[in-house]
Parts: sequence; structure tokens; C-alpha cells
Amino acid sequence: MVDVTVRGAGIFGLSVAWACVQRGAKVQAVDPAGPAAGASGGIVGALAPHVPENWNTKKAFQLDSLLQAEAFWAEVAEAGGAAPGYIRSGRLQPVADEAALALARQRERTAAELWQDRARWEVIRTDGDPWAPNSPTGWLIRDTLSALIHPRKACAALVAALSAKGVEVVADAPDHGKVLWATGVAGLEALNAGHPRLVGAGIKGQAALLRLDQSGTAQLFADGVHVIPHLDGTVAVGGTTEREFDSPDSTDDQLDTVIAKARAAVPALADAPVIERWAGLRPRSRSRAPMLGALPDKPGHYIANGGFKIGFGMAPKVAEVMADLLLEGHDRIPEGFRVTDNL
Repeated sequence: MVDVTVRGAGIFGLSVAWACVQRGAKVQAVDPAGPAAGASGGIVGALAPHVPENWNTKKAFQLDSLLQAEAFWAEVAEAGGAAPGYIRSGRLQPVADEAALALARQRERTAAELWQDRARWEVIRTDGDPWAPNSPTGWLIRDTLSALIHPRKACAALVAALSAKGVEVVADAPDHGKVLWATGVAGLEALNAGHPRLVGAGIKGQAALLRLDQSGTAQLFADGVHVIPHLDGTVAVGGTTEREFDSPDSTDDQLDTVIAKARAAVPALADAPVIERWAGLRPRSRSRAPMLGALPDKPGHYIANGGFKIGFGMAPKVAEVMADLLLEGHDRIPEGFRVTDNL
């Protein structure tokens, strides 16, 4: 007997499958394209918080998820023996001018109230750190909440953990038990076809992987570019946000611009060779928040979609609340994240 059928083996589908298996449920995972075939097979993996101000449900949910991530990924790695490339090494951002410095100091105080002693947001001097981004003011924002992960390796680690529990990702299987649709862009397109207004869409992103070993150092965010020093001796830089495009999976001069910005902002990247270029579609719901919960017109069917740029950071908490709903009927999905908020 199968309690839950998970359709889609990206980060949301695999994480929810894992949370259900951990609670003793019988799960089958189905994806005709295989694990991490869509946006979850990307290369960036920035797990970074929203700014600590104008607090809302989405930011509180994300804070919980980022704080849960270390234990979540450690458990996955232990169960399956595969490393997800996770490390909570913080983030550095340059401070552009005096107005930005004043705002950063204000957020430093707000973070102390909202994050309490669980993480810090602070303003520091550059102090000649060769990995730090160029900062016109000589000041940096450092937060200790940000973490990074290797998306492909994280999905592979979840697949290994599920396999260790007897769950394999298969190309096809009939529905049994409750059905979770975590099918990314394809799932959003299917919902669009049945509703009078846009439910969500695929937004193209481009990123590059450079060969430079900065493992264990902080991720950087400068001039709109994420710079992620993976634990395998590579550095990912990204990305673009494209609503109009000719090809969803090809790179172009927009990625060249991202690479040039990264090199200009971070001198340590100046001579690092590009070893991979990546492009793909990321599922964005109309509300921009993850879309979670029951399908209102299809009893026994549920959705976890719309991770967009924050899917890996949200995954531990998404997995928890969806397992609550699927296995116990306990609905802890916050307002703004519900399927009906996008229909």
C-alpha cells in the first residue's frame, strides 16, 4: 500500500517525499524526466534571507526554514551517504554609499529583534579580505543566517536518502493514496490552462560555474549577482530573470554580462575560468510565494510549486507543513502561500 504519490522529483517533491518517509509513510516518487531535471538541476544554490524589515508571513516562514536547514540536510546526508554541499557560511554584501550604510545599520537593529540570537546581520569593515567584494564605502553587510547548497548534489543526496529507505524515483506509476503535484513549470502551465487568469509561469534564469576553490567562505551578493563558493572547489555566479526569451535552455550575452559583473565586483574571480554555462526555467507563482495545499476541485490531490529563486531555502519548512497536511490533515500553511491565493 502507498500512502502518498509524489509527482515531480525536484527539490519540493523530493523534500516532501523525504519528510513523509521519515514519519513512516509509504511513498512512491514519480518523474518521467528523472530527478532534478528542471530548475532544481541548476548550479547556484544561494540560501539567503529576505532583509529583516517589513516583517511578514513569507519572511517568518523563510526564517524558520533557513534555521531548520542544517539539521535537515545533515539528516539527509547521514541517511543516504551523499553530501548535499550545504554549509551555513554567511553572506557579504558591499555598502554603496552613506544612505545605504544608514539603512544597513537600521536593519542591524531590526535583525537583532527579529532573528534574536539565532543569527546576526551586522555592518563590518572590509579589512582587506581578498574574497570580499569591492565596496565604495569600505563597509560590508555580513549576515550569519545565509547558507549555500549545491542544487544538483542536494537533490542527489535526497534521492540517495530515499533509496536507503526503499523509495526509488520511477518514470511512471499509477496514483495511489494522496497525490502531491510538485511538477514545477509544467504544473503551472497545466493550472493556467484550466483557469481564467495566470496562475504562474516559468521565468528563465542563466548562471555560470567557474573554477576557483573558495570553499568554506561566505557567499557574496554584489551588483545584483550571487557569487556562491561551493564546497567542491567551484564558484557559481548568477543570474538573470527573463520573462521573454527565444530558448528556455540556452545561454547568451546576458550571461556574459553577469560573469563580467561578478569579475568586476569580486577581484578574486578575475582569472577564474568558466567551466559551465546553465540556463533553465524556474517556476514562479502569481503571488511570488510558494504555492502549497489542496487542489480545491480534485479531492486527494495537492500542490507544492512556485519555489522560483527560494525553493531550496524554503524546502525544509515546505516539506514539514506538507507532510503535516498529507499525513495528518493538519493545515499549517500560512496565508499567502495557499493554492487558492493564486487561482
